[in-house]
Amino acid sequence: MNTATATPLLTRLARIAHERGLDTTPGPVDDDPHPDLPGHPAYHHRQRVNAALTKFERATPPRYLTASTEHPRVCDWADQVAADVTQAPSLMLWGGTGTGKTHAAFGAVRRIALTGPIRFGFLATTFPDLYAALRPGAGNDEERERLMRRVLSVPVLLLDDLGTTKSSLWTEETTYRIVNHRYNRMLPVVITSNEPPAALPELLGDRIASRLIEMTTRVEMTGTDRRLSR
Repeated sequence: MNTATATPLLTRLARIAHERGLDTTPGPVDDDPHPDLPGHPAYHHRQRVNAALTKFERATPPRYLTASTEHPRVCDWADQVAADVTQAPSLMLWGGTGTGKTHAAFGAVRRIALTGPIRFGFLATTFPDLYAALRPGAGNDEERERLMRRVLSVPVLLLDDLGTTKSSLWTEETTYRIVNHRYNRMLPVVITSNEPPAALPELLGDRIASRLIEMTTRVEMTGTDRRLSR
């Protein structure tokens, strides 16, 4: 419909509305929608928070669903990831048994989820469980490769208990593939270990240790075994 045709039609419709007592005066346009409605920044932020928390909860063991952390350096790391997941370092939490490494690791990721990041994905496992799932003969090749692709590409990866599995050529190559891929693509990984950073070369080999040292913020968790004091 061109303008010449539309103008008489609109005039006729306005006349009919007037004859029927209808007010066709345009009302004010609401440029500030209610916070509970789509279009308002607060609404979309809540949607992102809910989506991120859902992903966090699906990947998290029940014990750590409400985990939190108040460690300043761990909180700072989480805030860096929340601000820009592609520019943040990885995180290594190390210390003795029962010092809260795993709790703080999940707490850090939950802190990220609560900010409602635009791009959030999460996978959590232990090194022993990961090796068991990826080892040749565990399931079929397609399932193993699908898991490996997920480990390599998920925005935030948590790997618990580094150093609790007996090292072999296969575990070293598998670990190198994961660490090197995420190192090159600047994808953060959270690692917990009882071993200090100085032990990484002997534990993992120089190639892996060098990358982990460069890519991680390393935080020592101190204190006594909290499990024994309960």
